[in-house]
Amino acid sequence: MNREQRGLWVGTLLLGAWLLVVAWQVTEHRRVVEAAKSDLRNRSHEIASTLSAVTRALRFRGALFQDRLDPVLNELARVRTNALVSTSPLLALGLLNSEGDTVVSAGQTNLLARESVGESERWSEENVVFVLPVEGASVTPEGVTNNPTVVLPSFRNLTNSFPRDGRNSISPTNFPPPPTNVAGEVEMPAPPPEGERPRGGNRRPPWMRGMSDADFKALAAKRELHGLVLVMSTENFRATCTHDWWLRCVIGFFAGISALGAGLAWRNIARTSELQIRLVRASEQNSHLKELNLAAAGLAHETRNPLNIIRGQAQMLARAAGAPPDAQEKSRIIIGETDKVTAQLTEFINYSRPREVRRAKVSPTAIASEVVRTLGFDIEEKKLRIEVGGEPLMVEADEQLLRQVLFNLLINAIQAVGENGKIQFAISRAEKNEAVMEVRDDGPGVTAANRAEIFKPYFTTHQKGTGLGLAVVQQIVHAHGWDIACLPNEPRGAVFRITHLKLAA
Repeated sequence: MNREQRGLWVGTLLLGAWLLVVAWQVTEHRRVVEAAKSDLRNRSHEIASTLSAVTRALRFRGALFQDRLDPVLNELARVRTNALVSTSPLLALGLLNSEGDTVVSAGQTNLLARESVGESERWSEENVVFVLPVEGASVTPEGVTNNPTVVLPSFRNLTNSFPRDGRNSISPTNFPPPPTNVAGEVEMPAPPPEGERPRGGNRRPPWMRGMSDADFKALAAKRELHGLVLVMSTENFRATCTHDWWLRCVIGFFAGISALGAGLAWRNIARTSELQIRLVRASEQNSHLKELNLAAAGLAHETRNPLNIIRGQAQMLARAAGAPPDAQEKSRIIIGETDKVTAQLTEFINYSRPREVRRAKVSPTAIASEVVRTLGFDIEEKKLRIEVGGEPLMVEADEQLLRQVLFNLLINAIQAVGENGKIQFAISRAEKNEAVMEVRDDGPGVTAANRAEIFKPYFTTHQKGTGLGLAVVQQIVHAHGWDIACLPNEPRGAVFRITHLKLAA
């Protein structure tokens, strides 16, 4: 399996892991939403249980006055001067009859609507509606109410609503009024024990016994409690869901970042491993090339000895007394070819020799002047002008290696220019601790295509060149930590510029 296939497998696994994390967060968010809904449901059942207990405690003989029930409803709805306290989730509540009409309500009554009696819920953006049965009240299949609670208006309103004479009329003189307290409010007596309570749906308080059965049934059908509707705010529910949703999104985002980072880390590790393998192979190949280089250098060195013998024998034949002219000419050809091969072997040995830089404080200008004196015969032969100038600077360099660099650059310039040509050597300060050294000529110059190839081994534009002179120069320059470049000279010629020479203290 190659690196691309391994990368595809790793990427697929990381993507699958991220998708699992996302699916897990979606599942957890749904669980939080259901938990928040369950919390509202539990609170609605708590309110229903509380209200059922209160109605059982306040009713007497199946009846309950509304003026006794209103304070309880208002307290449950947290109503203060007709303004709902924002901390309460309960917006409105109402008690329903068998038809689903609201008998008595509290809170924001505009939110209440006709509901069907039975346990249900209806969710909207701003609130949720719960419709619950009143505990202890149920309707039989025959339509008879079992243990109902009838909500009556206040006692005064109830007695004033009937005529005061006639057979079926009621008045305060027909039955004893209910007991009242100091404030004049009706005080409900304690309900009788469970075993003594009458059964059936036609129970009525003593002060309503003057009412006809039809009127009482109509009143009971309209005012009996069969259900409870609660309208609760979903503000906290929505805040909880939104907060949890953002939390899950952040977790999913960081999970994606982690998966992406793991993928990039794996790719970098794979590339690093591959580079390390390449470095090991390159090191092995480099060691092998060094061994071949040493072997080639040794072979070149050993080859020069037979060449020197051949050259000596050819010289003896050329100088022998009585040697025919043809033999002397062939001997001179052998000597010339032998010298060419010897020069190439010498350049190869110099190029393959390890460069050990022994830095010292040297003067490039003085070294250049010595090299010019060494090449005096070639300079005079072509009638060249050579100028050695620049600032008297001292640099840190290996004197022998710097001498070889200047020798190769100057001999290359001498070979490039024609008769009466001009060559310049100059050194100047570039920065505070660095210098620049240049060798200029007014020869034909180097084409732009050859400037990048001219420092490669065995590349030459001269018929008599070996192609290793400038390669040796670049090798020595890089061993010192310098840079060399071939540039065009104006108006004609070439410039070999060496930069980053470190000035001696």
